[in-house]
Amino acid sequence: MTRLALIALALCAAALPCTAAPKVQDTMAQRLQACTPCHGREGVATADGYFPRIAGKPEAYLFEQLLNFKEGRRGHATMRHLVQPLSPAYLREIASHFAGLDLPYPSPERAVADPMVLQRGRLLVHEGDSGLKLPACVQCHGQALMGMLPATPGLLGLSKDYLSAQLGAWRNGLRAAREPDCMKHISRRLQEADIHAVSAYLASQALPSHTQPAPQPPVRSPGASPPAGASALLACAAHRNP
Repeated sequence: MTRLALIALALCAAALPCTAAPKVQDTMAQRLQACTPCHGREGVATADGYFPRIAGKPEAYLFEQLLNFKEGRRGHATMRHLVQPLSPAYLREIASHFAGLDLPYPSPERAVADPMVLQRGRLLVHEGDSGLKLPACVQCHGQALMGMLPATPGLLGLSKDYLSAQLGAWRNGLRAAREPDCMKHISRRLQEADIHAVSAYLASQALPSHTQPAPQPPVRSPGASPPAGASALLACAAHRNP
């Protein structure tokens, strides 16, 4: 290429308009795009549902789980790597962002378990098992099973595989929480068949019209009798405020 051609090419390039890089707004939603490959767009979970929905969960619950990952009580290497450098204050901001999202839930899974298995699951969820000293799930997670403020998560809108994996992780000591760790004690009283039954039942239930967590129950005065059917495990779970 001749010198004259090079000069002409340079002049043409200089005449072209400069295209500035698109400006990206610095918002929490933008920062938390890193969460979407696993937890889905805006935290509503991906199609396979193995990673949980985090949108709309109670803020205190989400914050506590982020701390559990950061401090090693939940053994998920990717999550621990992501949250390890973040301060508790910033983890609280993340929890607040996802807790504030009120988005539609997917349709429940089709019930494929044996009817007797689903009946056992329904019994444990709604009535518990006094012989095993198990409180009903609804006593802590709300009658609608959508969670309870300040820090109890909902159990609907989650896949059977995820629910089963988490109950199994608690039962086998692979998942823990700060004391009082109520689910540790509850899960160890569940047989594997009961974990399967509870998970299958919950995953197959339709969502209520109101999907927000239930309000925090009133605090009982010291020495007051617990509600009917409640146990020490229920009391510690229902009134825990991390």
